[in-house]
Amino acid sequence: MKTISTTQAPAAIGPYVQGNIVNGLLFCSGQIAIDPATGNLAGETVEAQTAQVMRNIGALLSAAGTDFDHVVKTTCFLAEIADFAAFNAEYAKAFGQGLPARSCVAVKDLPKAALVEVEVIAQVPAEDKAE
Repeated sequence: MKTISTTQAPAAIGPYVQGNIVNGLLFCSGQIAIDPATGNLAGETVEAQTAQVMRNIGALLSAAGTDFDHVVKTTCFLAEIADFAAFNAEYAKAFGQGLPARSCVAVKDLPKAALVEVEVIAQVPAEDKAE
């Protein structure tokens, strides 16, 4: 197992790592809209927060040597299911044509009163699958 860490995404706010690579797959911890430069939530709308979440995920993917084209599964959490359409519009911008499998649920609360959290599983093409 290889642990992924980058200053281009927020540091963990609990006892976990940003991501781990196991057998050629990257498992990223859920990302909320924390701006890694300030440590604060970025934006007050689901669109602004989703954009920051996807930037954070992009940084983790890059640190692991992969990208959005190799994301195979996401799990998405919304503070309000009424934000589903607005979330989808911003989320889709990160992926283009190659959409991953996905689950999306509404939850009671998210850390730091965030509006959205997304975790990803991605293939790491250059990673030795025999780890």
